[in-house]
Amino acid sequence: MKKNHICEKFFELPFNELRATIDPASIPFENTASLEPLGKGVIGQERGVDAIQFGIGLKENGYNVFVVGPPKAGLTYITRTFLEERVKQEPAPPDWCYVYNFKEPDKPKSLRLRAGLGNEFKRSMDKFIKTVRSSIQKVFDSDDYRVKEEEVTHVFETKRREILDELSQTSEKEGFVVQFSQVGMYIIPADKKGQPISKEELKKLSKEERNALHEKSDELKIKLQTAMKQIREAEGEYKEKHTKLDRDVALFVVENIMENFFNKYKDESSVVEFLNACKEDIIDNLDDFKEKQEEQQAGPFPMPVKMSGLRRYEVNLLIDNSDSKGAPVVIESNPAYPNLFGTIERQAWFGALVTDFTMIKPGALHKANGGYLVIKALDLLKWPLSYEALKRSLGQKEIKIEDVGELFGMISTRTIRPEPIPLDIKIILTGDSYIYQLLYIYDDRFQKFFKVKAHLDDRMERKEDSLLQFARMISRYCSEQKIRHVDHTGIARILEYSMELTEDREKLSLELGDISNLLKEANYFAGLDNSELIQKKHVEKTIKKRIYRCNLIEENVKELVKKDILWVETKGEKVGQVNGLSILTTGDHEFGKPGRITATVSVGREGVVTIDRESKLSGKIHTKGVMILTNFLRERFAQNKPISLTASLCFEQSYGMVEGDSASSTELYALLSALSGLPVKQGIAVTGSVSQKGEIQPVGGVTKKIEGFFDICNYKGLTGDQGVIIPEKNIRNLMLKQEVVDAVKDGQFHIWPVSTIEEGMEILSGIKAGNLQTDGTYEDGTLFRSVDERLQEIADIVRDFLKKEKEESKENEGA
Repeated sequence: MKKNHICEKFFELPFNELRATIDPASIPFENTASLEPLGKGVIGQERGVDAIQFGIGLKENGYNVFVVGPPKAGLTYITRTFLEERVKQEPAPPDWCYVYNFKEPDKPKSLRLRAGLGNEFKRSMDKFIKTVRSSIQKVFDSDDYRVKEEEVTHVFETKRREILDELSQTSEKEGFVVQFSQVGMYIIPADKKGQPISKEELKKLSKEERNALHEKSDELKIKLQTAMKQIREAEGEYKEKHTKLDRDVALFVVENIMENFFNKYKDESSVVEFLNACKEDIIDNLDDFKEKQEEQQAGPFPMPVKMSGLRRYEVNLLIDNSDSKGAPVVIESNPAYPNLFGTIERQAWFGALVTDFTMIKPGALHKANGGYLVIKALDLLKWPLSYEALKRSLGQKEIKIEDVGELFGMISTRTIRPEPIPLDIKIILTGDSYIYQLLYIYDDRFQKFFKVKAHLDDRMERKEDSLLQFARMISRYCSEQKIRHVDHTGIARILEYSMELTEDREKLSLELGDISNLLKEANYFAGLDNSELIQKKHVEKTIKKRIYRCNLIEENVKELVKKDILWVETKGEKVGQVNGLSILTTGDHEFGKPGRITATVSVGREGVVTIDRESKLSGKIHTKGVMILTNFLRERFAQNKPISLTASLCFEQSYGMVEGDSASSTELYALLSALSGLPVKQGIAVTGSVSQKGEIQPVGGVTKKIEGFFDICNYKGLTGDQGVIIPEKNIRNLMLKQEVVDAVKDGQFHIWPVSTIEEGMEILSGIKAGNLQTDGTYEDGTLFRSVDERLQEIADIVRDFLKKEKEESKENEGA
């Protein structure tokens, strides 16, 4: 092992502190197939599960649940897993049907039936109508009915004949005859033989004879009208008796058939009401049952939907829970208004759109009614109409199917308006904290309807029992997805990968989606090797292939560095230049990118200026970090003099936005080097934010940053003097790749944890920083003494310049 000759007095991390490892020998099982699967519970989410249990257990209005957590935490999967166990203990919700409304045809009625009874009722109604129709046709074709019908007809015909005979006899006595035609009856004068007198014969009569005929004719017309009235009355009585006969016969048939239905559905009041309405409508529309239907011939166009005939007795089974094993759990991935609230379909018929109650289709709310509906909040908010309508339904406790065009106020066409269905449901929305906070702050009704927040974490504590639970969860997943199980070496590598995801050696990742995808991909590579189990090498290959598929931009950046197009120095010393480390993210991949940060100092009074801020290429957090640098200088060097200087900081060859404060310590190192005139080593890169007191604070992405600088040093040649300075509090976040660990083990690369700016400056310069003395100065031969002297020199120059300027101004005034 090569001994390090740089800053030997400073503590550097040993190789075994650079990465947390899991010894496969410590895994207490050979493979996950030998483990008992975790079951349907979830691990590491005690807080969130407790909130979900509370939300679904409290059957009060408004206690719907919003599950909050990062996208990769498997919010929907965890919610569904928990609910599927819970709903088995709950009863199945009722069935719902839509039927014809005989009183208001454009407002179909909703029927509530016990679970499993809806489908049976639909089949029963189909059978009932066929039976009624067949029975009515048979009874009206029977001899018994014909006899009774003939009796009623005979009575009418006899009375009609008597009336006409009496009228004819009276007319004959007066010399008239009664004639019948298609338009009515007439009384015409007759001769002695009883034949009608022609017009020529009437003209031959004397005036007195004609007058006498007119008088008799008028009298007979009155009797004719009386006779016709009597015939109409008799005909009316005949129709009433005939109708009564038909109704009595049909009622007898229908009631006999319906008796079993009434007994079967006597506990379903809405069904009994509908059956009574059906009975009355059947009696009122017997012709629809008497007629024999002809088979419809196939044509080029479908027949239109009609609400006549027997269609109105059909049952539209909207929700069938006959196969349900408990309360439903519905996950709606596309909560557009029709998908959520149902729709009324229409059928085109020669340019017209027609519909009826049989074309009402359910939505997710109908399917989940009596149970649970899970929706991603972002998916719901993409459909503002759906979100507003959902809140309205929760407030009114009913599901109303409305035409989307009418809701927008765009069209108003005649359509059906189904009766709303009572709503009894728990809504579970899932989303990240940002969406939850936006809704909570800006939507006053959100708090009313979603009173329970279930906050899920994306990590859990790394303990012995949690490691075993993690392995049991993997065992369950392998069984569910029917993929290969994982041996103890593979489990060890997956656990290490889980810590890499969290960037914390004391935490395991709960990003279940990422872990499940890792297992699927490792299973693929195990299959290529014809291996029975997923092993460490397969997991390792999966991770490397993932990086390879996504790191093209990273490789391009490294190539630019290798060609010195992007200038990064890894050897020698320079004044006012330090290698900083940043993180670049391409969406599915992030990597560390070294970059030069330079500082220049001159006489002036502008203070510390950053070129990136002045060019509007820096964010607010970076600006805050620069302001902290100024205050650090005041706290350390302005105790006995004012600070007057102009300092410029710049991220060299940076053409995008600079954000974050993780480079604030690097900027301060460069500034101190420029002020002191002392060079710093270019083989050392730095990360970490700094406080006003000079404390080095932890930052994110420290592992990626170290690996990014190591790759550059490795390409340009490791000298044994290179390394990275990191915040001491970031030690627990290190999960460096094995190549870096091996280089540290061989003394070719170094990691120095620091807690103050003085420690970092001493490592970079090899010179003691120095302590502040009682007189406000620093010890001779220290770096801070050089900085202090330079600041004093600048202050003197500025003071002398201002004094001279003031004297010249007075002389000019005197002249």
